Amino acid sequence: VQLQASGGGWVQAGGSLRLSCAASERNLLIGWFRQAPGKDREFVANINYSGSATRYGDSVKGRFTISRNNAENTVYLQMNSLKPEDTAVYYCAGRRGLIVSQATTESMFNHWGQGTQVTVSS
Repeated sequence: VQLQASGGGWVQAGGSLRLSCAASERNLLIGWFRQAPGKDREFVANINYSGSATRYGDSVKGRFTISRNNAENTVYLQMNSLKPEDTAVYYCAGRRGLIVSQATTESMFNHWGQGTQVTVSS
């Protein structure tokens, strides 16, 4: 399984970005994680393979929205009202056979994309 994350960049606080995660295979639960310098990798959001269930980390609830287009094997992370503390490298990860409540730690995923940098300036 290959995952390709893209869409990162620089934005001012309050702005928006949309990240994409293109998968080489279908029927994967996809999660987004982020890692800021000197910090542990943090769960951001996940979505099951059908798109019928999602879960969000507390720090992004109400600001980020995860969705997917299965016809294109792509998962999106719409990030609104961005804050400087959202600055991090964002990674997408995939796994089969999970439900969203299980898929909130990096150890639960066995396929990872390369990461995309998001920088939010104040």
